[in-house]
Amino acid sequence: MELKDLIPAEGSTKNRKRVGRGPGSGTGKTAGRGYNGQKSRAGGGKGSSFEGGQTPLARRLPKLPGFRNINHVEYVPVNVGRLDGCFEAGAIVDATSLKAKGIIKNADALVKVLGDGELTKALTVKVDKVSASAKQKIEAAGGKVEQPC
Repeated sequence: MELKDLIPAEGSTKNRKRVGRGPGSGTGKTAGRGYNGQKSRAGGGKGSSFEGGQTPLARRLPKLPGFRNINHVEYVPVNVGRLDGCFEAGAIVDATSLKAKGIIKNADALVKVLGDGELTKALTVKVDKVSASAKQKIEAAGGKVEQPC
């Protein structure tokens, strides 16, 4: 037996209704749509969201609160305590080295170093932004903060 030999079971399929093919077909002239009205027209009928004249759900729900600034810049936060545990003394901390250590997921992400935790090693930090407390801790440990931050 091959795929071409398969046929559907007796009585399981019906021929499609061919409407608008003359008066002898039984569905000629108005093609089973009746005479006038919204549902007799092409493209007529109610939309899928129509609820019988009741105010639709999409209009009953409130809009989301708040405001999202389109110019808002999102930074990935990294604390100095995390840098202390992951980097050797004298290491350069930038987005690619943070990605290599698994601290951030994307090397293209904007990074901001924050001042939570203690730093005991001298590190050179080259990230997008550094908080004032983080900068103070990095310089107190003998490290330095370089541009672009």
